[in-house]
Amino acid sequence: MPVSTIDIIIRLLITFVLAGLIGIEREHQRKPAGLRTNIMVGLGSTLMTLASIQAADLFRGSPVDPTRIAAQIVTGIGFLGAGTIINKGPSVVVGLTTAATLWVVAGIGIAVGFGFYLEAIIVTALVFFTFFVLSRLVNWLRKRSKAPEPENYEKTSES
Repeated sequence: MPVSTIDIIIRLLITFVLAGLIGIEREHQRKPAGLRTNIMVGLGSTLMTLASIQAADLFRGSPVDPTRIAAQIVTGIGFLGAGTIINKGPSVVVGLTTAATLWVVAGIGIAVGFGFYLEAIIVTALVFFTFFVLSRLVNWLRKRSKAPEPENYEKTSES
């Protein structure tokens, strides 16, 4: 079934808001992938997903699989995310949360592109729970840990 112009606009705006909320939190934490990066990843994922839906409709009856584009988004964003990960020494790696954030924002964009609004909203809420609640738990656990801190360990919350 073709996606209407108004539905396309709604999907892009929902992605803009959800990815933007995550990006604002990342900006607040002064992380390298902030507001603009998260919005671009989300919008790009939604656009490519919408294109795959439209392509499936356009080529109805031919062996076109619209999920192939979504699969390539996952692969491509993994490559982008890998560029944010830095090895600072033995047992010290930073940027993993930034890479994971870009990956989940791409997933949110894919979900919205396919029209899975509830799923995208729930995942966005869980991302905020992870950043605001679980990060406090992680910091509390690290303070009480008996394990020695690795050399060059960053005392701030995980990137």
